[in-house]
Amino acid sequence: MSTQIFVNLPVKNLNHSIQFFTQLGFGFNSQFTDETATCMIVSENIFVMLLTYEKFRTFTPKEICDASKNTEVLVCLSCNSREQVDEMIRQAVTAGGTTYNEPQDHGFMYAHGFADLDGHIWELIYMEPSAINQS
Repeated sequence: MSTQIFVNLPVKNLNHSIQFFTQLGFGFNSQFTDETATCMIVSENIFVMLLTYEKFRTFTPKEICDASKNTEVLVCLSCNSREQVDEMIRQAVTAGGTTYNEPQDHGFMYAHGFADLDGHIWELIYMEPSAINQS
């Protein structure tokens, strides 16, 4: 079995977050969804658990970071093209997210990012296949 990753993020309004990420094209696993949490499907082995603050507190003794003021983590997703990066940024802004910088074009790699409704930063990158070391 392949290793799976479950990123857990606290959200202020679960329904608004579900609507936001639905507009970006993500689906959700209803088996792991209730009024306190949902499991957003990123890919076959990558999932994001969006948890209400109350639910998130049950997993940590630490104070929850306010992602609109502080950065604890950067979530970075690869895309299949520069156009896909730009389209997802457009969708995020249309759905209520914000951008925090200009697109970064490094020739072999193109990147841009958005902040979701809670301020979590999502980086999107496209890397030219020839630039990826296959060794």
